[in-house]
Amino acid sequence: MTVTAIPNTIQRHGTRSPMRLGVLVSHLREEEKLILAAAAERGFETHVLQDRSLMLDLTSPEPPPVDLVLDRCVAHTRGACILRIFDSWGIPTLNSSQAVDICDDKVMMSAALAAAGVPTLRTAVAFSIESALQIGEKFGYPLIVKPVSGSWGRLLAKANSPESLRTLLEQKQQLGTHHHGVFYLQEYITKPGRDIRAFVVGGEVIAASYRNAEHWITNVARGAVSTVCPVTSEIEGMSRAAAGAVGAEIAGVDLVETADGLKIIEVNSGAEFKGLRSTTPVPIADVIVEHAASTFAILKGSH
Repeated sequence: MTVTAIPNTIQRHGTRSPMRLGVLVSHLREEEKLILAAAAERGFETHVLQDRSLMLDLTSPEPPPVDLVLDRCVAHTRGACILRIFDSWGIPTLNSSQAVDICDDKVMMSAALAAAGVPTLRTAVAFSIESALQIGEKFGYPLIVKPVSGSWGRLLAKANSPESLRTLLEQKQQLGTHHHGVFYLQEYITKPGRDIRAFVVGGEVIAASYRNAEHWITNVARGAVSTVCPVTSEIEGMSRAAAGAVGAEIAGVDLVETADGLKIIEVNSGAEFKGLRSTTPVPIADVIVEHAASTFAILKGSH
């Protein structure tokens, strides 16, 4: 992939000055440090916006001194709230608050993918145990139970029978929060010991990797090992379509190989790329920063 150079300065208020890039974080992980370093190397002014430390006055707004905010927040509720506030203040964000809302809600995400005709795993939603058991009869077992919101492969479970599905859902009901009152159920696919993570920036698939694991949960956060995966035309086309369906400019798209071809598992906003980075020469952080700069330049030019 050829990385296009972006000018180190952006026209603002009639003067040439560095773009002020805000990076919204929960923690400064390796990925965020690389993004900040890439921005600094280009002469951009960077501001780390720590979600837990932000104080946002809604009645007398004092927006942070930034031109654009890159969302790298992993606290879904806090992040969604902050992005909506920035949106109301006219601060552009990557991704948009609307795209993040869709990606952070698996029900909305699955509906958006289906509406766009993107091949995905068979998925259904139920709101009572009896209705969920009917889905089990329709889909067959095993059946995967996922939280509506969440990441890193947490709280995923496999129901091998109606009895185990009932037990799992009764436990979810006992947790008592509204998130666990929506039962998100997905068909189980026997993976070939891996799935695929493709990384999309600005509508282009810049890299992909296999995530290999003996467990059926093939997530790097759960111990999966990343290896090189060629970006085929099928991976590229499906990943671009999936990111476009949810409106994500920067996304990690998870795909699985099935007997019927590739299918989308989910689309992740603000995706980690630590594992992927070890498998590709593409400077992912640099590409993200350059896309942020070009996005801001386009936005300024439209005003």
